[in-house]
Amino acid sequence: MSLTITDEVLHSAGMSEAEMRREIAVMLYQAEKLTLARAARLADMPRIRFQHLLASRDVAIHYDEMDLEQDLATLHVLECR
Repeated sequence: MSLTITDEVLHSAGMSEAEMRREIAVMLYQAEKLTLARAARLADMPRIRFQHLLASRDVAIHYDEMDLEQDLATLHVLECR
């Protein structure tokens, strides 16, 4: 399913399509509806650049204990190579 945002809506908001995509991506990430990777894809930005955008708006990166455990496991696998 795709969503179409009309030119009229973009014009009324005073935004380009890229700006609208970024705003929607930030909002959905902040509401914990999208992961960082998916929100960055929606915003059509590299993940690190999207993280900088979030930081510029004081939006915290969601990083929980499970994320830490996965990162530590990955580091352990890489260390054993």
